[in-house]
Amino acid sequence: MSAAMKILSGTAHPELADRICSYLGVNRSDATVNPFPNGETFVKLNENVRGNDVYIVQPTCPPTNHNIMELLIMVDAARRASADRITAVIPFFGYARQDRKDQPRVPITAKLVANLLSAAGVQRVLTIDLHAGQIQGFFDIPVDHLYAAPVIIRYLKQKGLHGDNVVVVSPDVGGIKMTHSFSKSLGSDFAIVAKARRSATEVEALNVIGEVEGRDVLLVDDMTETAGTLTAAANLLKERGAKRIFAGVSHAILNELALRRLEESSIEELICTNSTPMAYGPRVTTLCVAEILGEAIRRIHNGESVSSLFDIR
Repeated sequence: MSAAMKILSGTAHPELADRICSYLGVNRSDATVNPFPNGETFVKLNENVRGNDVYIVQPTCPPTNHNIMELLIMVDAARRASADRITAVIPFFGYARQDRKDQPRVPITAKLVANLLSAAGVQRVLTIDLHAGQIQGFFDIPVDHLYAAPVIIRYLKQKGLHGDNVVVVSPDVGGIKMTHSFSKSLGSDFAIVAKARRSATEVEALNVIGEVEGRDVLLVDDMTETAGTLTAAANLLKERGAKRIFAGVSHAILNELALRRLEESSIEELICTNSTPMAYGPRVTTLCVAEILGEAIRRIHNGESVSSLFDIR
């Protein structure tokens, strides 16, 4: 393509944007993103983007509403500056758990966010491990949905956690598909923990379906915030005779409660990615997804296929 590539970043995760730029061999484009005294966001693009292919890196992690609004304002600025194409690079897509009406008189906020992005001027979305893959259908624009699994699986194999010496476990019934993909790639058995949710932060693990006694365990989930599901499952697995317990998640939005729970739990190591800036702490190993995001951006910019990047190997 003849259009130049411009990589912009909001304030949510500039470190990841810089790592993507390093992979691509380009400099991050200069933009001013500051709050006014009243809390409103001011954005100014300090470089010409007319006719350019613009990529705005901004995970919509906490503070979620602020980061979404900042992304929308940056998109509007790029559109009004006559950018040729605007791609929102959203490593972590906030509000993804609000993807259906599961009780009366509640919104489908994931769909609302999709509408807002399109209305602002986004022409393509690049993201990693949506909480529900069907959210891609909420958009009327192309969505490239990548997976963090290849990055995590490569680390697990280097660590020796594969084959018959480990059981891959889903901490709830909803994660069976993801767990099966991991177990297939690692050549391992898999099991399931049945759970009941007491509240937004409290989870009770009820039973284990599968054999874990005397074996190492890898808990797999798409995200953790309070670590309630993971730690409850880990404690039950320990009671059932599991040896070492590890956890692998794509998105770690770790708060103080999560870090305390991990510290007090049976989980030896939480393996996650840097899709959010909160993916750090004791017992946490953070893997970089800049390479897969950068490669996807390069292929999109050059009009190449990105389908091979969707594979979970």
